[in-house]
Amino acid sequence: MEQLELKSVIKVCQPEELTAEEQHLLSLAIEATSRSYAPYSRFHVGAAVRLDNGEEIIGSNQENAAYPSGLCAERTALFAAGTLYPDVPVSLLAIAARGTDGELLSEPCSPCGSCRQVIIESEKRAGRPIRILLYGRRCVYVINGIAQLMPLMFSEF
Repeated sequence: MEQLELKSVIKVCQPEELTAEEQHLLSLAIEATSRSYAPYSRFHVGAAVRLDNGEEIIGSNQENAAYPSGLCAERTALFAAGTLYPDVPVSLLAIAARGTDGELLSEPCSPCGSCRQVIIESEKRAGRPIRILLYGRRCVYVINGIAQLMPLMFSEF
């Protein structure tokens, strides 16, 4: 029997170590948490994407009493980008979240499995990885492509 060891590379940094463009996108994701509709979980998530053409689009989680009918922030942002600019690749995705106490999380929050799969498809559509920023008050995780979070991802490519 053979053992397969998988590794992920995730940079841990402070916001001031990011580029001005990355800091700006994080600020949009943080602001988007205030647009979240989360009366059930009280977990408010915001996302922002930057496209190759310079456009920036935000998204926030939108809950529903019929839980499967809600949608995560990452997917609202990515789907809006795909709708408005179907032929323009996403270059950067920033995510931030507020806990049930209303405060920004101290540790970065990672996308759920469904959002990870949508990021995979977005990368496939673009033909290249998307740089992902996960915000926490203590630090920011910088991830160069969803494969770092999903090394055995489901994909045709």
